[in-house]
Amino acid sequence: MAGTSASRADNGPATPPAAEPRALPRDVRLFWWASTADALGSQTSGIVLPLLLLTLGYSPAAVGLIAGASAALGMVLGPLAAVPADRGARKTVMLWSASGAALAMATVSVTVASGRPPLVLLLCAVLVERLCTASYEAASRGTIAMICPPAGYPRLVARLQVGDNVALVLGPLLGGALYQVNRALPFLADALSYTVTAVCIRFMRADLRAPAAADTGTATPLADGPGEETPGPAGPRGGGGGPERHARRLRRAALLAEVGAGLRLVGSSPLLRLVMLWTAVVNGALSALYFGVLFSLRHDGHSGSATGVVLAVSGAAGIAGALVAPALAGRLGATRTFLAVTWLLVPLAAGLAVTRSPWAFATLFGAVCLILPAATVVLQSRTIATTPPHLQARAGAVLAAAAGGAAALGPAAAGLLASRAGTAGPALGCAVALIGLAAYTSSAHPRTLKSTGSTS
Repeated sequence: MAGTSASRADNGPATPPAAEPRALPRDVRLFWWASTADALGSQTSGIVLPLLLLTLGYSPAAVGLIAGASAALGMVLGPLAAVPADRGARKTVMLWSASGAALAMATVSVTVASGRPPLVLLLCAVLVERLCTASYEAASRGTIAMICPPAGYPRLVARLQVGDNVALVLGPLLGGALYQVNRALPFLADALSYTVTAVCIRFMRADLRAPAAADTGTATPLADGPGEETPGPAGPRGGGGGPERHARRLRRAALLAEVGAGLRLVGSSPLLRLVMLWTAVVNGALSALYFGVLFSLRHDGHSGSATGVVLAVSGAAGIAGALVAPALAGRLGATRTFLAVTWLLVPLAAGLAVTRSPWAFATLFGAVCLILPAATVVLQSRTIATTPPHLQARAGAVLAAAAGGAAALGPAAAGLLASRAGTAGPALGCAVALIGLAAYTSSAHPRTLKSTGSTS
């Protein structure tokens, strides 16, 4: 892969470049359908799951327990699932994860259709689905580099973002409509979407195994080296365990080293550190801004239709932004596009603090969603191009955990700021955070994107 020959400053010791994959249009289409179907099903069922639990008489605490546990499980399991994916089992992990998630959602659908499902059963099924989803997402992060040459990264990343935004717009509408017909139907639709995902992955022809690395520096021997003494049961390593205990310790150390390889890579790469910081701050700000808009609309007495307007406009803007992002980045250049988007987020966030009209909220929030894809296409393309193939999933899991954790903190931060500074507090707080991010990226990383070579 051409992008793996990044500068020594970005990734430490140079990694021998792997052969650049040729374009595989059929696999690209199948991967797009797999990802879009996955996102559509998740949006369809995710919007109605809290409503179902509340309708069945469960407390808001129970709803929060399921949501929090599933999110935490995904963040913990992602790095673990990334190890076998990077080690050659990418396609297998994706296929069985999608199949397991389909089975879990089918179980939810059947139990909901049969009457009042036990909370424990729902919790187990949702957690299994989240485990499978986290495994699929971790494994899929290295797929782009296996089916597309570096010159095509921006276009494919943008197409995947289009699919995600289409799912974000259509999923809640579909979920609400199906829920009105029968409470089990949204979960059945999610099970079918996972089935489509599994079928698409199954029929991809590309070898999704990363080229073998000369030396990852992450593995620990699973047995004693040639110069080491192998103690017997009463040997110097402390009787009772002997070589078996020592072998278990070595295996645990090897697993921890494998899981930590992505974190070490992110820590050693200026580009990946920038990506982690930028995505964490922006995702946290986006989440806080959305909840700040909800607080403002409710405070002013607007109905739920006003929230629908904001969601519809922002979703449509996100689709449009993803469609034009590759061309925009190619015309302006990666660095200029990235910095321009980062600075433009500041006045848009500040504008949300002073407006009161639902249409003004929709326009400003839609503008945020319109310009964001250009920056994310640049960052994701460069991340794929500069991450060694055998570490794609693990590095991606670290970046996703940082972004997901920040997004999870956004609602709490918005609530705290709203209680202390009024409904304008979340937007003002986000504007301040984005000013700091823009100033930092402009001063500390003016050449980070340029140093990785052009993929736009």
